[in-house]
This record gives sequence, structure tokens and C-alpha cells, in this order.
Amino acid sequence: MAEAKQVTFSRKAKQLSINCEDRPGTLSRVAKLLGKWDVNIVAMSCAPLGVQGTIHIVVDNLEPAKNVLDREHISYTEQDVLHVEMENLPGSLGGFAEKMAEQNINITTAYGSAVKGCRKATVIFKVSDLDGAARIRY
Repeated sequence: MAEAKQVTFSRKAKQLSINCEDRPGTLSRVAKLLGKWDVNIVAMSCAPLGVQGTIHIVVDNLEPAKNVLDREHISYTEQDVLHVEMENLPGSLGGFAEKMAEQNINITTAYGSAVKGCRKATVIFKVSDLDGAARIRY
């Protein structure tokens, strides 16, 4: 079994959460608007709740993203999250999550992605102690 090496990137970030209708085209509209203004979505998650849905995004440039959403009258909220780029190896996520547990940091939400063959995985964590989580090295 391969062993996880270390977190190569860990920082505090802002997540924008957009409450919207759960229907075809909603994600497309938001993503195209941001793309048109050169805002790159570096992580995202969508979840339905009845006829409503929520799009959670972390972007490479927060202020332009907020300006686009404001200009288009798309309401959103901001949350503080931890953006972690870790080795894409078996055990990396478990090891990092264990380090948070050892510091008594609760993970309330997490989502991430890794592409087979790529060396890095990206994970977004909403945690009970963001400052403590941001200090963790693995």
C-alpha cells in the first residue's frame, strides 16, 4: 500500500453557496457567467433539497466572482473553508482527517476530486476550527 507523503497546499478559502432551483441549466448558467468574466471554479458541489438546490463553489478569484453574482442578482452566502491539495494516494484523505480528529476538529462538510493518474487531489473542508485545521501538516 502506498503511503501518503504530505499536504502540499493548505489554505483558508471562501466558499460561495448559491441557493437555486433544482432544474436543468442552473449550474450551466452560473458556470458560464463566471467563465465569461475569467473566474475559474476550482472546486464545486451541488446538492438538491426538494425542489431547491445548492451550488457550493470555491473560485480562484473571489471578488470578481462576487461582482458577477451581484450584477446578475444571484444571491449567495459566504463560508470559510479549508482548501487542501494533497497527494493523490491511498490513505492521504484518511491521514489528514485523522490529524484533524487528533486536534478535536470536527469536519462538518467535505467534498473533493482527484483524476486517476494525477499526482494531486483537491478537497474542501468545512470544519469546527478553521485556524487549527489550517496549521495541520501531513
